[in-house]
Amino acid sequence: MAATYNTTIDQGADWFINFTYQNPAGTPVNLTGATAALQIRTSPLAKTTVLSLTSAVGGGITITANTGLIACRATAAQTTAITNGRYAYDLEVTQNSIVTRLVQGTIEVIAQVTRT
Repeated sequence: MAATYNTTIDQGADWFINFTYQNPAGTPVNLTGATAALQIRTSPLAKTTVLSLTSAVGGGITITANTGLIACRATAAQTTAITNGRYAYDLEVTQNSIVTRLVQGTIEVIAQVTRT
C-alpha cells in the first residue's frame, strides 16, 4: 500500500521533493535498474497530466540506487504553468517489471504573486 503524503507547490518557484524507498524493516531498497514516474492531475481519473516527471535523462527525477533515494524536481517554468488549486499525484517505481506505487496524495499549488 502506498504511503499518503500531502504537500504544496509554490507556483513560479522551483519545487523539490525527496522520497526514500524502504522495506518494512526500514532499510533502503536498492533501486539499481529502477525507473520512476510522478504525475500530477486535476483528479485521479483525469485523462491529462498537469505535470509529469520521470527518471529519464532530463525528466526531473534522479534515483540514487544504493540509498533508495528518489529526488524529484520541477523547474520554476514548470510550476508557473500550473494553475493554483488542489491536485492529485502519485509516484510509481518500476523495477524488474514490477510497478510499485510508493506515495500518493494531494498537492496544493499556491498562487504566485510576484511576476516578471
